[in-house]
Amino acid sequence: WGTVELVSWKSYHNSDSLSGLLYKPEGFDSTQSYPMIVYFYERNSHNLHRYYAHRPTASIVYPTEYVSNDYLIFIPDVVYEIGEPAQGAYDCIVSGTEALVKKHSYIDDQRIGLQGQSWGGYQTAQLITMTNRYKCAMAGAPVSNMFSAYGGIRWASGLNRAFQYEMGQSRIGQTILEAPDLYIKNSPLFHLPKVSTPLLIMHNDGDGAVPWYQGIELFNGLRRLQKPVWMLNYNDDAHNLKRRANKVDLSIRMKAFFDYYLQEKEAPEWMKTCRKALLKTEENYHPY
Repeated sequence: WGTVELVSWKSYHNSDSLSGLLYKPEGFDSTQSYPMIVYFYERNSHNLHRYYAHRPTASIVYPTEYVSNDYLIFIPDVVYEIGEPAQGAYDCIVSGTEALVKKHSYIDDQRIGLQGQSWGGYQTAQLITMTNRYKCAMAGAPVSNMFSAYGGIRWASGLNRAFQYEMGQSRIGQTILEAPDLYIKNSPLFHLPKVSTPLLIMHNDGDGAVPWYQGIELFNGLRRLQKPVWMLNYNDDAHNLKRRANKVDLSIRMKAFFDYYLQEKEAPEWMKTCRKALLKTEENYHPY
């Protein structure tokens, strides 16, 4: 089942003290070298005693699954300032990653991955435009272009998405007309030439929170630049997967992706062979 401990470090921003969680495999051996996956979403250090049951994932990395397969999982807290969500994520997440690598020789600093969903998916996509620290990354339901996202609709609620950027979680704090420079600065799409990190995207056409064209913009932008990128779309499924078969499928694919880059295992067939969206039908689709 593994173990979990509370860790602390200093942020790049004003040396603020931050906290996070570090999960280790059962039978952990400090003389060995382990790959690590960094997962994040806002703050999670208060979940020190949260129980993660073994189950197929709807969107995120479950610590119990990965520590059972000789991974370390690091979940850092993230602190933000209005107008600078990307920089806030960088200051907290990258500083935490580097602090742990410096402190613990059992973390293989060449085998560190990154994963986030929704707000965390957006920030995963943004972080790989700001640093090459991570060997691979998985972004679930990411916003890639705050201009096109700003004018969209949250299909499940019918709300105009502008509120999220002006006064909600996206934390820009101003309208798109008042501060277009901040919308550009905090949109991964405008910084894709800087990306060298292989990226796996999941964005589903039944997503009621983040319209899946955001994932398409990110995928197409990276493909245009010939960057290593894959996109999963579970037809008619939600922001966080609802159908068990799809959860099982995502669990298999996401772990295979991380295993390939972080544990040097063979790439599955779906990573080797491109498939046109129009060919993705029940009759001729063989994922494994």
